[in-house]
Amino acid sequence: MASSDPIPLLAHLRSLATRGLADALGIEVLEISPDRVVATMPVDDRTRQPFGILHGGASVALAETVASLASAANVDREEFAAVGLEINANHLRAKRDGLVTATATPVHIGRTTHVWDVRIVDEDARPICISRCTIAIRPRN
Repeated sequence: MASSDPIPLLAHLRSLATRGLADALGIEVLEISPDRVVATMPVDDRTRQPFGILHGGASVALAETVASLASAANVDREEFAAVGLEINANHLRAKRDGLVTATATPVHIGRTTHVWDVRIVDEDARPICISRCTIAIRPRN
């Protein structure tokens, strides 16, 4: 299903991740493959809630970004679109500044749905948030 040439795949998917909300939040994609996507996000004025800690919504946006990119790496993007269907998140630790890193790994890669486990950690690999994201695979026609 996915492209066999990883260089164009990586460049195309990275370009998708630098648009819209991901760009506004400072999300940077470090690694993309059909089995794993890794991205970072700063904890700064763009991503903090009014009490000075990482906003849970920013963590969820990061989680859905890596899960969506991972699904896109697993489908023929000319024939199918990968769109978020459901996401949940447990916020485990507050974070005031620095950088968080999200890693998406597959739980299920099906024909019409993908399920991703997303772990968000701080610079010391301490868990900040865990998330599960279900992506619908829809025909583009």
